[in-house]
Amino acid sequence: MGTGAGTGAVTGARVAAIDVGTNTTLLLVAEVATSATGDPLVLADRAEITRLGRGIGSDGRLGKEGIERTLAVLNDYAALARDQGARIAAIGTEALRRAPNAADFLEPAARILGAPIDVITGDREAALTFRAAAASFPREAAGVMTVVDIGGGSTEIVIAEAGHITWRGSLPLGSVRLTERHVHHDPPEPDELSALSRAVSETLAAVPFPRSGTLIGTAGTVTSLAAMALKLDDYDAARVHGFRLGAEDLAWEVARLGRATAAERESIAGLDPRRADVIGAGALIVAEITRRAAAAEVLVSDRGIRWGLLYESLGSR
Repeated sequence: MGTGAGTGAVTGARVAAIDVGTNTTLLLVAEVATSATGDPLVLADRAEITRLGRGIGSDGRLGKEGIERTLAVLNDYAALARDQGARIAAIGTEALRRAPNAADFLEPAARILGAPIDVITGDREAALTFRAAAASFPREAAGVMTVVDIGGGSTEIVIAEAGHITWRGSLPLGSVRLTERHVHHDPPEPDELSALSRAVSETLAAVPFPRSGTLIGTAGTVTSLAAMALKLDDYDAARVHGFRLGAEDLAWEVARLGRATAAERESIAGLDPRRADVIGAGALIVAEITRRAAAAEVLVSDRGIRWGLLYESLGSR
């Protein structure tokens, strides 16, 4: 379905990296840095919850409302990219991999962006996530590092040692997907939470988690949990990126979310109310991964797939 958008290095150019996910649509506009740090110069960084993949837990089809919401956001992103003189590199993930009617979205999206959306494989999604994490945390990347990207429709996991990937995979675990499949009451009933836990545990059983090194978590579920732990009234990427979310604090959040109603979750400091209906399932995934990796904490990264795509497109890092 994809045609390779975002795969060419353009040294010195500005790039608008767009990540169209199951739950969110993200934009990062930047150019090659001239600073000593080597970080790209960020011109714009936007995130909108568009729920393109609503229904992924049932028939997998994209709904009309999700398509319209996401196209409206892409229209804004395209205008911003034009204003910045940036070339667009756009990717799509699990919802677009699965949807039998993906063309209903991809064709008008390509017209809006002036470039096709590359619907990437789970392996490539994992590789981009790892690239962003390794660039953000080079000291940790020199040792054993497990990078986890929990999305709305899937979870990507990369295990590496001294910068060399030893295992990677894309699993059918996501906050939207699991919620739609297993949660039908507010708050969730005990048997629904048990079904969620079983689904997560059974799917993760095949992952050869190392029992040492650093566990890095990225994407909206993990950054939301960090913002909740920090009790942020307004999201602050600078405080979230590099935050260390302890396993005990994570377990407390999982328990709190499991007994809270939707209205109670919506009022939690640090949590975007638009994530309140799916954050519980996402938190369960994070907690089970932390347990299986025997990790005392999760090192939080605010720089996910869009950053990996940016580095790739700019030919940097």
